[in-house]
Amino acid sequence: METLLIFLRGLLMGMADAVPGVSGGTIAFITGIYHRLIHAISKIHISLLIKGNFKKFYKNLDLKLFIPLGAGIAIALFTFSKLMGYLLTNKPSLTFAFFFGLILASPVVLFKSIGKIDLKKISFAVIGFVGAYLLSSPTTFQINHSLPFIFLAGAIAICAMILPGISGAFLLLLLGQYHYIITAIHEFNFKILAVFGLGALTGILAFSKLLDYLMHHFKSLVLSFLIGLMLGSLRIPIAKVVEDGSMNILVLLLGVLGFLLVFIMEWYFAKKV
Repeated sequence: METLLIFLRGLLMGMADAVPGVSGGTIAFITGIYHRLIHAISKIHISLLIKGNFKKFYKNLDLKLFIPLGAGIAIALFTFSKLMGYLLTNKPSLTFAFFFGLILASPVVLFKSIGKIDLKKISFAVIGFVGAYLLSSPTTFQINHSLPFIFLAGAIAICAMILPGISGAFLLLLLGQYHYIITAIHEFNFKILAVFGLGALTGILAFSKLLDYLMHHFKSLVLSFLIGLMLGSLRIPIAKVVEDGSMNILVLLLGVLGFLLVFIMEWYFAKKV
């Protein structure tokens, strides 16, 4: 049952990571697996492989977590990304209304974990909000799809994907790589996927150690910053819904559904952990 629940978390994280504006890290946090995941990643030391210390490297791996979680994420990315491409192209207002509900509910979940409000936490939240709002400009950078930049995009995107509150898929969209990587997944372009994957692996191994340290020593400030990020990133779905000009009762209902879904997931997984 534990393996199945971890696999289900992976599916949900993969779905979220395929969506510009929604963070797989948020799903991990909501479903109660975030701290275990970050700590497990931070214990991976490539230096052990270089030194030939395979036994210790293997011992540090939380395979009971990585295998089912990774399988769920991979399956969701390969299957859900194609659906996302269709929905974002053909049903943008409905899709982004649902995203709006998901994103809006996530800060409420994190808010319960930051403790008593003080000026320092408010300051970090404001910094996060301003940063996300500025980053969420509708202007998308047009970048050539060179292999070095794809490597860099992979490293940047994976760092965002493991953070509750900021979307790696959105950063790929901002960098002009989202549709290119989605196409590479559908067409099994192994060269592009290998370079992107190597960048992601480099980024996650480097960033997870810093994040693990920050979450252990400055958890409330990190979460305050991430709450600000989420609220600031609401600019994305709002702009897309307004741009599409299809505001109706179905759009509102999907926004409410997305909002409620977050709390349903939190309630369900709270019983399992």
